[in-house]
Amino acid sequence: MANGSLFLSGLISMAVYVDDVRHPYRGMICCHMWADTEDELHAMARAIGLRPEWVQRPPWASWLHYDVSKTLKARAVQRGAILTDKYGPLEWKALRNPDINKMVEALQQIEKARARERARISNQADE
Repeated sequence: MANGSLFLSGLISMAVYVDDVRHPYRGMICCHMWADTEDELHAMARAIGLRPEWVQRPPWASWLHYDVSKTLKARAVQRGAILTDKYGPLEWKALRNPDINKMVEALQQIEKARARERARISNQADE
């Protein structure tokens, strides 16, 4: 996925995803793992060694997901999880909005954020 976009890559199907955020947690660096269905999410979690009770779900989290370490993230990718950028969860949620106008607006905002991120990285490389 060249730019991290689920929408542009045509990967909207039943799938498990991991993003590339880096959140420190108890001496580890963690990211998020989520899926199109809860069954898929828990199946991948079991496959990489997570326990079902570790799932993060509303109302304590903004969406159903697991926090996973870099090691478990690598295992998930080896087992077919799709790597997204840090905007992947937002894009995934936007694509499931039944209001097409709100979906398009959210996707445009996400693409603008990605463009700003690319520009910031490019500017840092030029320094």
